[in-house]
Amino acid sequence: MNGKQTTLKLAQAALMAALCYIGFQFLRFDIPIGMEKTAIHFGNTFCVLGALLLGGVWGGLAGAVGMTIADLTSDYVTYAPKTFLLKLCIGLIVGLVAHKIAKLSQEHNKSYVMRWTVISAVSGMVFNIVADPVVGYFYKKYLLGMEADLAKTLAKITALATVVNALTSVVIASLLYAALRPALIKSDLYVRIGREKQAKSNIAR
Repeated sequence: MNGKQTTLKLAQAALMAALCYIGFQFLRFDIPIGMEKTAIHFGNTFCVLGALLLGGVWGGLAGAVGMTIADLTSDYVTYAPKTFLLKLCIGLIVGLVAHKIAKLSQEHNKSYVMRWTVISAVSGMVFNIVADPVVGYFYKKYLLGMEADLAKTLAKITALATVVNALTSVVIASLLYAALRPALIKSDLYVRIGREKQAKSNIAR
């Protein structure tokens, strides 16, 4: 990876981490459930956007770090380890579909870009819809010592909030990526995922 691409990734990853933090910490609507609560928020939106822009590893880490810090500085501190794992996985899945399968950072027409942007975002959010309540149930029951019935009830309510979060994340992240991609390309600030590997392969030949 050349120096410019490294600098771009570091700067954009830091920005995405900050946006993930803001999306959860300040753009959040808490849903109280007895002594516990879940939330509708916009943190996942920037986690998905980060993976679309930077690839799965960098985007996933940006989302994981940003939203874990948000947990640690809010009433959701006990869920920080779960958040780090799930947000990292979201980024890895979105990045896998977008850049390993669709090669989204290469030159494509607008319809191709939009189609695979949505498919990539949906892939990450479908994972989260399934994994968040399931992991949350076992996390609350076995690590936090919560009663099974309460953990199950919380998991069901969390699942509903997760679906809302997923829908908003797919729509907003896809629209933001579609708008940012041509602007970043025009300004020579767009990160070309996989280009460095291709360059090394060409040199080796």
